[in-house]
Amino acid sequence: MKAIAINGSPRRGWNTEALLKEALKGASSMGAETKLVQLYDLNYTGCKSCFGCKRKGMEDCHCLIKDELKPILDEILKANTVFLGTPIYFGDMTGQMVSFFERLAFPLLSYNKPNKKLFDGKINVAMFYTMNASEKYYKENMEQGLQFRTNLLKLLGGTVEVYAACDTYQFMDYSKYNASFFDENHKRKVYEEQFPKDLQAAFEIGCRLATKA
Repeated sequence: MKAIAINGSPRRGWNTEALLKEALKGASSMGAETKLVQLYDLNYTGCKSCFGCKRKGMEDCHCLIKDELKPILDEILKANTVFLGTPIYFGDMTGQMVSFFERLAFPLLSYNKPNKKLFDGKINVAMFYTMNASEKYYKENMEQGLQFRTNLLKLLGGTVEVYAACDTYQFMDYSKYNASFFDENHKRKVYEEQFPKDLQAAFEIGCRLATKA
């Protein structure tokens, strides 16, 4: 049993990575072999519309672009559980995560009629979002827009869960930044009181999805 976490944040050791590591700990406690991938360490692009994955005679579900992301995509298709994490920038995933989604999802889509399921396996997936916005703002303005991308993960045939960590702590010392719009005391309180609950939730998701695998 293998669980892979994909970090779509450029900030090593911060909120997104912390959630992913807890999810991996949860999966590991259930006996899974774990791996953490940093997207910002890889040299790759989004989908190039080469349609190589749609050519007759080619292996289904595999992207043909040969770069540093390809072995990761191939490894994901052999995993049992995948955890994806990204901060929200301008209401969407980071650019690195969007490019990752293009490369993962397009080979899974069938161009034949009727639209058949190409992937025969079952990979359970959790999507972790982190954001500076409040939970209320996320629910009212971002959740529905992000749902389309999340739905693509159903092409992997398993359970899909989504978890949003909102109102996150952005700096260890707010006095060093032009960020007077935010109340540092409030942010610290959320970080100290809510974020540990977010980490626990990530751990439990890791346990749950690995158990289903």
